[in-house]
Amino acid sequence: MSNNTAKLAETQTEVRVESPLYHANLDALAKKQQQGEVVLREKALLGHLVLRGNVNNELFAKTVEKVLDVALPTTPCSSVENGQVLVQWLAPDEWLIITEGGREGQLEAQLREHLTGHYSLVDVSGGQTVLVLSGPKAELVIRKSCHYDVHISNLPTGKCVGTTFAKSAVLLRRTGADSFELVVRRSFSDYLWMWLQDASREYGLVIEK
Repeated sequence: MSNNTAKLAETQTEVRVESPLYHANLDALAKKQQQGEVVLREKALLGHLVLRGNVNNELFAKTVEKVLDVALPTTPCSSVENGQVLVQWLAPDEWLIITEGGREGQLEAQLREHLTGHYSLVDVSGGQTVLVLSGPKAELVIRKSCHYDVHISNLPTGKCVGTTFAKSAVLLRRTGADSFELVVRRSFSDYLWMWLQDASREYGLVIEK
């Protein structure tokens, strides 16, 4: 094999992994001097698994708990986390599992090894990203972007809801008094990036790495 052929073969086997918002160059924006009361950060390239199954099946529930080291949330719109994984309730038989990037393959393999019977497990990591919106005016930005009542009495810390955000769909979760996470589909990411810039303009938008 010639050197040129070897280089071509090596190039063809390279895998390019990009965040849905790679084109926005958020890292470069984060280095600029910024002031504002809304902070935006992308938690890029995390692992996303969608699990479906019957939580009333004790074997299914116990097996998932053993692998994840956390019990599946069964209360509608709830979430649980243990520092290694975040599990969000999507439906009575459906959950979104988020873990650090690169670990999703191991989790999927472990779940498939131990689960039996009827279930579904899909890796959707490449099709989603997570945006963190925080700061004293973050809730105001969400209020004018979303029809759902996000007052802390209706959306307490840990609660997650699938809702319309502008003209797209997100999974919205409150993570603190002034902080939220939005799970965004890749196809909506650019639209939401532009929307959030505009919606935050009156408060000032700060990009964090």
